[in-house]
Amino acid sequence: MLLMLLGACGGNESSSDGSTEGDQNKSADIKFLSLVTGSTQGTYYALGGTFAELITSETGIKTTAEVSQASTANINALKAGDAEIAFVQTDIAYYAKNGQLMFEGEPMEDLVAIGALYPETVQLVTTAKSGIKSFEDLKGKKVSVGAPGSGTYANAEQLLEVHGLTMDDIQPQNLDFGESVDSLQTGQIDAAFITAGYPTAAVESLGAQADVVIIPVDPEKAKALIEKYPYYTEDVIPKGTYGLSEDVPTVSVLAMLAVKKDLPDEVAYGIAKAIYENTDKIGHAKAAFIKKETALDGIGIDVHPGAKKYFEE
Repeated sequence: MLLMLLGACGGNESSSDGSTEGDQNKSADIKFLSLVTGSTQGTYYALGGTFAELITSETGIKTTAEVSQASTANINALKAGDAEIAFVQTDIAYYAKNGQLMFEGEPMEDLVAIGALYPETVQLVTTAKSGIKSFEDLKGKKVSVGAPGSGTYANAEQLLEVHGLTMDDIQPQNLDFGESVDSLQTGQIDAAFITAGYPTAAVESLGAQADVVIIPVDPEKAKALIEKYPYYTEDVIPKGTYGLSEDVPTVSVLAMLAVKKDLPDEVAYGIAKAIYENTDKIGHAKAAFIKKETALDGIGIDVHPGAKKYFEE
């Protein structure tokens, strides 16, 4: 009995990095990590490849970036065990954790964060040819709002709401970013909601074919939105982006990385370290926003203990 007791105690010794031997054995069993991103013309995908390389290098676990339908689909992939790491909007993570909106009655209680990344700007995109200059001009128009249940769809619905509109006032089209741009170019739709870090590849490609117009969100409307949905913040798309002649006020949520709580602490620690200590290797404008100092701001759900350990150190 004494030998058994000693063996049990010895099998749970802590390593130099604070993880237990059991944690290390569990992490050693992980040979592959899947990082779900978004469409090929969105910011998630643009960052995903570099993130996967950094995580592979830091953890020694082969990590690949996968194309997906973004936030809501990514949450479902985590829940089903089809992915281990996911790009998600902070508002969608909040809904998932608490079983609200598209996750009504089905909370994902084991959803946790690695850290916040950068602002996800809600961009209502159209062209000069459309003649659309305000949210009120959307009435009766064909507008891409993303897939039902997606983060973009929720953003579109909430912004329409503060402008006194609903989906019934427009002709909603459920298109992804690439399809939205193609349809704007051909005149099949009049405007598109795109929630992504700017500059967004899809919108940049549109700018090569047409004069891009981003419909502004009046500051008073932004305040009303934030009062009801506090995970939003005011944002500005600066002059020069997409060839814009002046700054355009709008709103944003945050992008973040999420995982399940049962991911070994050592792996979560490595993911956080890989991203937040190598921002100089991320070749995208949004790298400037990815900082250790702000990684825990505005998340709204629990942080994985392994990631939390990294930030505390």
